[in-house]
Amino acid sequence: MPSEVRHLVDRGQSYPLVRLTGVLDAETAGPVRSTLLDVLAGQPEALVVDVAELRVPQDTALTTLREVFDETRDWPAARLALCGADGGVRWGSTGWLVHADQASAYTALGPPGTGLRETLELEPVVGAARRARELIAELCQRWGLADLAGDAGIVATEMVNNVVAHARTPMRLLLARLGDAVSVAVRDDSPDQPRFSGPVAPTAYGGRGLLLIDAVAARWGQLGLPGGKVVWALMTR
Repeated sequence: MPSEVRHLVDRGQSYPLVRLTGVLDAETAGPVRSTLLDVLAGQPEALVVDVAELRVPQDTALTTLREVFDETRDWPAARLALCGADGGVRWGSTGWLVHADQASAYTALGPPGTGLRETLELEPVVGAARRARELIAELCQRWGLADLAGDAGIVATEMVNNVVAHARTPMRLLLARLGDAVSVAVRDDSPDQPRFSGPVAPTAYGGRGLLLIDAVAARWGQLGLPGGKVVWALMTR
């Protein structure tokens, strides 16, 4: 009988809660990873995953949780917590915080911050990048990081214009203050991921968008998601 994992996502908590039930193995690891990345693509400050009813026959299956931890370390930089684990040291290898139950996990995480994460829905039309820059300028001023508004605006412009020119799908701009850094991300509904191959020839037409992002961002990357992707960048002082 094929393995199965059921995913129940509860967004009514202070942080999203994902309950996993069934068997985590090589066959179900992919769907689990996709579910977790899809929730994290909403840029929550933290994520709690209840594994009380999840069976893991082999420790190697936990690699998928470690991969999610590593892939999202810089963006969305969410705190990742497991609860209901069986107490074995193997769960610690995932990099996630491990708690006995949901209550202790939420208590340890504390209340979410306010006003530090914003989203903006955009259509793939001329003027979308301008709206993104306007929101970035406003937020950076509010966050006391006005000196990062210029670079963040450059990054957002390139990301948004790439969607307008190539993906041509509705998009979501995600902004966050992470200490003295600002993260900029754009999620769209195209699975095609941009490719960065370094500097382009002076006579080349186009191809400089990712080069600009690479030049002004401390770090940047992309996450493949079910039915789309997120391209993100982090600006630091």
